Amino acid sequence: MEEQRDIIDVKTSEPAEPPQAETSGASSIPEEELSRITADIIAALKTVYDPEIPVDIYELGLIYKVDIDDDRLLTVDMTLTAPGCPVAGEMPGWVEGAVRGVEGVEDVKVNMTFEPPWTPEKMSDEAKLELGWL
Repeated sequence: MEEQRDIIDVKTSEPAEPPQAETSGASSIPEEELSRITADIIAALKTVYDPEIPVDIYELGLIYKVDIDDDRLLTVDMTLTAPGCPVAGEMPGWVEGAVRGVEGVEDVKVNMTFEPPWTPEKMSDEAKLELGWL
């Protein structure tokens, strides 16, 4: 039997509605709880900042995917603005620490990827405004 997973939509271009979870099938996590966990995870991600850019990593578009399985293992796929970023070794730990405290999450795994490479187009309008790009 294939394990069911819930994918949290981390698109930052449509902030008008609260974040919703995209599911890949029946989940053992009730929909109301999954919505709360989703909002709490996004809030936690927004507490982590790239130390060289005064914008949080969520709005920068560094979070590519967040996945929570039926055992409440949270897997975060993320990138950095550049592979040679001075905090490359530390940033995954910061992300793990931020989301580990979310109620309903049992464990956290952070995967670093550079495919696709990050580009400024991945930033939300909020991030672009903060950086004076709008």
